[in-house]
Amino acid sequence: MSTYVVGDVQGCDAELGELLSLIRFDPARDRVYFVGDLVNRGPASAAALRRVKQLADAGAADSVLGNHDFFLIMAHAGLARPHPGDTLDDVLAAPDADALIEWLRHRPLLLDLPWATLVHAGLLPAWDLPEARQLAREIESALRTPDPLPFLRELFGNEPRKWSPDLVGMARARVVVNAFARMRFCSADSTLEFAEKRDRTYAPTGFSPWFAHPERGSRSRRVVAGHWSSEGFRRWPNVTLLDSGCLWGGALTALRLDDEAVFQVPSRQPASLIVD
Repeated sequence: MSTYVVGDVQGCDAELGELLSLIRFDPARDRVYFVGDLVNRGPASAAALRRVKQLADAGAADSVLGNHDFFLIMAHAGLARPHPGDTLDDVLAAPDADALIEWLRHRPLLLDLPWATLVHAGLLPAWDLPEARQLAREIESALRTPDPLPFLRELFGNEPRKWSPDLVGMARARVVVNAFARMRFCSADSTLEFAEKRDRTYAPTGFSPWFAHPERGSRSRRVVAGHWSSEGFRRWPNVTLLDSGCLWGGALTALRLDDEAVFQVPSRQPASLIVD
Protein backbone atom coordinates (compact mmCIF):
# COMPACT_ATOMS: atom_id res chain seq x y z
CA MET A 1 0.00 0.00 0.00
CA SER A 2 1.26 3.47 -0.95
CA THR A 3 -0.10 6.87 0.08
CA TYR A 4 0.06 9.84 -2.29
CA VAL A 5 -0.82 13.53 -2.08
CA VAL A 6 -1.64 15.35 -5.32
CA GLY A 7 -1.46 19.09 -5.97
CA ASP A 8 -4.17 21.37 -7.33
CA VAL A 9 -5.99 19.66 -10.22
CA GLN A 10 -8.30 22.57 -11.19
CA GLY A 11 -10.19 20.63 -13.81
CA CYS A 12 -7.12 19.16 -15.52
CA ASP A 13 -8.65 15.69 -15.62
CA ALA A 14 -6.54 14.31 -18.46
CA GLU A 15 -3.36 15.09 -16.54
CA LEU A 16 -4.84 13.55 -13.40
CA GLY A 17 -5.59 10.34 -15.27
CA GLU A 18 -2.07 10.30 -16.67
CA LEU A 19 -0.60 10.89 -13.22
CA LEU A 20 -2.60 8.06 -11.67
CA SER A 21 -1.39 5.78 -14.47
CA LEU A 22 2.21 6.91 -13.92
CA ILE A 23 2.12 5.96 -10.24
CA ARG A 24 0.22 2.76 -11.09
CA PHE A 25 -2.45 3.72 -8.62
CA ASP A 26 -4.49 0.76 -7.42
CA PRO A 27 -7.65 1.81 -5.52
CA ALA A 28 -7.81 -1.61 -3.91
CA ARG A 29 -4.42 -1.08 -2.33
CA ASP A 30 -3.29 2.55 -2.47
CA ARG A 31 -4.65 5.83 -1.12
CA VAL A 32 -4.52 9.28 -2.74
CA TYR A 33 -5.30 12.61 -1.09
CA PHE A 34 -5.77 15.99 -2.73
CA VAL A 35 -4.90 19.43 -1.38
CA GLY A 36 -8.04 21.02 -2.79
CA ASP A 37 -9.04 23.03 -5.86
CA LEU A 38 -10.24 19.99 -7.74
CA VAL A 39 -12.16 22.26 -10.10
CA ASN A 40 -12.20 25.48 -12.09
CA ARG A 41 -10.20 27.21 -14.81
CA GLY A 42 -9.17 23.90 -16.40
CA PRO A 43 -11.07 22.19 -19.24
CA ALA A 44 -12.80 19.30 -17.41
CA SER A 45 -13.99 20.27 -13.94
CA ALA A 46 -16.89 17.82 -13.89
CA ALA A 47 -14.73 14.89 -15.00
CA ALA A 48 -12.03 15.67 -12.44
CA LEU A 49 -14.53 16.05 -9.61
CA ARG A 50 -16.34 12.89 -10.66
CA ARG A 51 -13.09 10.90 -10.83
CA VAL A 52 -12.01 11.93 -7.32
CA LYS A 53 -15.48 11.30 -5.90
CA GLN A 54 -15.54 7.81 -7.40
CA LEU A 55 -12.17 7.05 -5.83
CA ALA A 56 -13.40 8.43 -2.51
CA ASP A 57 -16.59 6.38 -2.70
CA ALA A 58 -14.34 3.33 -3.07
CA GLY A 59 -12.44 4.33 0.08
CA ALA A 60 -9.29 5.17 -1.88
CA ALA A 61 -9.24 9.01 -1.80
CA ASP A 62 -10.19 12.20 -0.04
CA SER A 63 -9.60 15.93 -0.51
CA VAL A 64 -9.59 19.09 1.54
CA LEU A 65 -11.57 22.09 0.34
CA GLY A 66 -9.86 24.80 -1.68
CA ASN A 67 -11.03 28.28 -2.61
CA HIS A 68 -12.27 27.18 -6.04
CA ASP A 69 -14.17 24.29 -4.46
CA PHE A 70 -15.85 26.76 -2.13
CA PHE A 71 -16.72 28.94 -5.10
CA LEU A 72 -18.35 26.00 -6.89
CA ILE A 73 -20.46 25.26 -3.80
CA MET A 74 -21.53 28.91 -3.72
CA ALA A 75 -22.32 28.99 -7.46
CA HIS A 76 -24.41 25.84 -7.21
CA ALA A 77 -26.37 27.45 -4.37
CA GLY A 78 -27.01 30.53 -6.52
CA LEU A 79 -24.89 32.72 -4.29
CA ALA A 80 -22.05 33.42 -6.73
CA ARG A 81 -21.86 34.05 -10.45
CA PRO A 82 -18.95 32.50 -12.39
CA HIS A 83 -16.41 35.00 -13.67
CA PRO A 84 -14.90 35.10 -17.16
CA GLY A 85 -12.36 32.30 -17.25
CA ASP A 86 -14.20 30.09 -14.76
CA THR A 87 -15.01 26.62 -16.07
CA LEU A 88 -17.76 25.40 -13.79
CA ASP A 89 -20.63 25.17 -16.27
CA ASP A 90 -19.99 21.49 -16.96
CA VAL A 91 -20.44 20.75 -13.27
CA LEU A 92 -23.44 23.01 -12.76
CA ALA A 93 -25.22 21.52 -15.80
CA ALA A 94 -24.31 17.91 -15.08
CA PRO A 95 -27.13 15.45 -14.34
CA ASP A 96 -25.26 14.42 -11.19
CA ALA A 97 -24.47 18.00 -10.14
CA ASP A 98 -26.39 17.75 -6.87
CA ALA A 99 -24.57 14.58 -5.86
CA LEU A 100 -21.18 16.04 -6.80
CA ILE A 101 -21.78 19.22 -4.80
CA GLU A 102 -23.20 17.31 -1.86
CA TRP A 103 -20.03 15.22 -1.74
CA LEU A 104 -17.84 18.30 -2.07
CA ARG A 105 -19.74 20.10 0.69
CA HIS A 106 -18.83 17.27 3.07
CA ARG A 107 -15.09 17.47 2.51
CA PRO A 108 -12.84 18.61 5.38
CA LEU A 109 -10.73 21.74 5.61
CA LEU A 110 -7.96 19.83 7.35
CA LEU A 111 -6.90 16.19 7.02
CA ASP A 112 -4.51 14.48 9.43
CA LEU A 113 -2.44 11.60 8.02
CA PRO A 114 0.27 9.67 9.88
CA TRP A 115 2.95 11.55 7.93
CA ALA A 116 1.46 15.04 7.66
CA THR A 117 -1.46 17.41 8.02
CA LEU A 118 -3.11 18.48 4.76
CA VAL A 119 -4.71 21.87 4.11
CA HIS A 120 -5.32 23.83 0.93
CA ALA A 121 -3.63 27.18 1.58
CA GLY A 122 -2.04 27.19 5.02
CA LEU A 123 -2.32 27.67 8.76
CA LEU A 124 -2.13 31.01 10.56
CA PRO A 125 0.91 31.53 12.82
CA ALA A 126 -1.34 31.92 15.89
CA TRP A 127 -2.79 28.43 15.49
CA ASP A 128 -1.32 25.30 16.96
CA LEU A 129 -2.58 22.02 15.54
CA PRO A 130 -5.29 21.36 18.17
CA GLU A 131 -6.77 24.82 17.60
CA ALA A 132 -6.56 24.46 13.81
CA ARG A 133 -8.38 21.12 14.00
CA GLN A 134 -11.09 22.60 16.20
CA LEU A 135 -11.59 25.56 13.86
CA ALA A 136 -11.75 23.29 10.82
CA ARG A 137 -14.42 21.21 12.52
CA GLU A 138 -16.48 24.35 13.22
CA ILE A 139 -16.60 25.21 9.51
CA GLU A 140 -17.20 21.63 8.44
CA SER A 141 -20.16 21.34 10.80
CA ALA A 142 -21.70 24.52 9.39
CA LEU A 143 -21.21 23.35 5.79
CA ARG A 144 -22.78 19.96 6.47
CA THR A 145 -26.04 21.18 7.99
CA PRO A 146 -29.22 20.25 6.09
CA ASP A 147 -29.58 23.92 5.07
CA PRO A 148 -26.15 25.58 4.70
CA LEU A 149 -27.52 28.58 2.75
CA PRO A 150 -27.67 31.04 5.69
CA PHE A 151 -24.03 30.22 6.48
CA LEU A 152 -22.86 30.35 2.87
CA ARG A 153 -24.70 33.60 2.17
CA GLU A 154 -22.52 35.46 4.68
CA LEU A 155 -19.28 33.58 4.18
CA PHE A 156 -17.44 35.39 1.39
CA GLY A 157 -15.51 38.57 2.14
CA ASN A 158 -12.09 39.85 3.21
CA GLU A 159 -13.01 41.29 6.59
CA PRO A 160 -11.93 40.89 9.27
CA ARG A 161 -8.36 40.29 8.18
CA LYS A 162 -6.86 39.57 11.59
CA TRP A 163 -7.47 36.45 13.61
CA SER A 164 -8.50 36.66 17.25
CA PRO A 165 -9.82 33.82 19.41
CA ASP A 166 -12.42 36.32 20.60
CA LEU A 167 -14.05 36.49 17.15
CA VAL A 168 -17.52 34.98 16.97
CA GLY A 169 -20.14 34.21 14.36
CA MET A 170 -19.51 34.89 10.70
CA ALA A 171 -16.52 37.14 11.40
CA ARG A 172 -14.80 34.16 12.98
CA ALA A 173 -15.86 31.80 10.18
CA ARG A 174 -14.69 34.19 7.47
CA VAL A 175 -11.15 34.49 8.88
CA VAL A 176 -10.91 30.73 9.34
CA VAL A 177 -12.04 29.92 5.80
CA ASN A 178 -9.84 32.63 4.29
CA ALA A 179 -6.80 31.26 6.10
CA PHE A 180 -7.42 27.62 5.22
CA ALA A 181 -8.44 28.28 1.61
CA ARG A 182 -6.98 31.59 0.37
CA MET A 183 -3.89 32.59 2.35
CA ARG A 184 -0.42 33.13 0.95
CA PHE A 185 1.07 35.97 3.00
CA CYS A 186 0.26 36.97 6.55
CA SER A 187 1.87 38.91 9.37
CA ALA A 188 3.29 37.50 12.58
CA ASP A 189 0.13 38.57 14.41
CA SER A 190 -2.01 36.53 11.97
CA THR A 191 -3.26 39.35 9.77
CA LEU A 192 -4.07 38.18 6.25
CA GLU A 193 -2.92 39.82 3.01
CA PHE A 194 -4.93 39.03 -0.13
CA ALA A 195 -3.59 41.22 -2.95
CA GLU A 196 -0.17 39.68 -3.66
CA LYS A 197 -0.27 36.39 -5.57
CA ARG A 198 3.30 36.18 -6.77
CA ASP A 199 5.99 34.10 -5.06
CA ARG A 200 7.54 34.71 -1.66
CA THR A 201 10.15 37.15 -3.00
CA TYR A 202 7.31 39.64 -3.50
CA ALA A 203 6.21 39.63 0.13
CA PRO A 204 4.58 42.98 1.00
CA THR A 205 6.16 45.02 3.76
CA GLY A 206 5.26 43.56 7.14
CA PHE A 207 4.13 40.24 5.68
CA SER A 208 5.79 36.87 5.06
CA PRO A 209 4.70 33.54 3.63
CA TRP A 210 2.44 31.88 6.19
CA PHE A 211 5.00 29.10 6.74
CA ALA A 212 7.99 31.44 7.21
CA HIS A 213 7.06 32.83 10.64
CA PRO A 214 9.53 31.22 13.07
CA GLU A 215 7.06 31.07 15.94
CA ARG A 216 4.06 29.71 14.06
CA GLY A 217 2.14 27.34 16.24
CA SER A 218 2.12 24.43 13.76
CA ARG A 219 5.87 24.41 13.11
CA SER A 220 6.45 21.06 14.84
CA ARG A 221 4.10 19.22 12.45
CA ARG A 222 4.63 18.65 8.75
CA VAL A 223 2.03 20.55 6.72
CA VAL A 224 1.32 19.76 3.06
CA ALA A 225 -0.57 22.43 1.11
CA GLY A 226 -1.27 23.65 -2.41
CA HIS A 227 -2.82 26.90 -3.66
CA TRP A 228 0.39 28.82 -4.38
CA SER A 229 1.03 28.04 -8.03
CA SER A 230 3.47 30.93 -8.49
CA GLU A 231 5.61 29.35 -5.76
CA GLY A 232 5.44 25.90 -7.37
CA PHE A 233 6.51 22.59 -5.89
CA ARG A 234 8.67 23.28 -2.84
CA ARG A 235 9.90 21.40 0.20
CA TRP A 236 11.17 23.00 3.38
CA PRO A 237 11.47 21.53 6.88
CA ASN A 238 7.93 20.53 7.86
CA VAL A 239 6.30 22.31 4.89
CA THR A 240 5.59 20.98 1.40
CA LEU A 241 3.80 22.94 -1.33
CA LEU A 242 2.34 20.88 -4.18
CA ASP A 243 0.68 23.29 -6.61
CA SER A 244 3.09 23.11 -9.54
CA GLY A 245 0.85 25.10 -11.87
CA CYS A 246 -0.71 22.41 -14.04
CA LEU A 247 -3.44 24.84 -14.99
CA TRP A 248 -0.87 27.37 -16.20
CA GLY A 249 1.24 25.03 -18.34
CA GLY A 250 3.39 23.64 -15.52
CA ALA A 251 2.92 20.13 -14.17
CA LEU A 252 0.66 18.06 -11.95
CA THR A 253 2.57 16.67 -8.98
CA ALA A 254 2.09 13.67 -6.72
CA LEU A 255 4.16 13.09 -3.60
CA ARG A 256 4.40 9.56 -2.22
CA LEU A 257 4.47 10.02 1.52
CA ASP A 258 5.89 6.57 2.24
CA ASP A 259 9.31 7.39 0.77
CA GLU A 260 9.10 11.05 -0.42
CA ALA A 261 9.23 10.05 -4.10
CA VAL A 262 7.91 12.76 -6.45
CA PHE A 263 5.99 12.10 -9.66
CA GLN A 264 4.99 14.71 -12.25
CA VAL A 265 3.21 14.81 -15.58
CA PRO A 266 3.45 17.86 -17.86
CA SER A 267 0.43 20.06 -18.34
CA ARG A 268 -1.58 19.88 -21.52
CA GLN A 269 -2.64 23.49 -20.98
CA PRO A 270 -0.89 26.33 -22.82
CA ALA A 271 1.76 28.17 -20.83
CA SER A 272 0.22 31.24 -19.24
CA LEU A 273 0.95 33.97 -16.74
CA ILE A 274 -0.08 32.76 -13.31
CA VAL A 275 -2.80 35.05 -11.97
CA ASP A 276 -4.55 32.98 -9.30
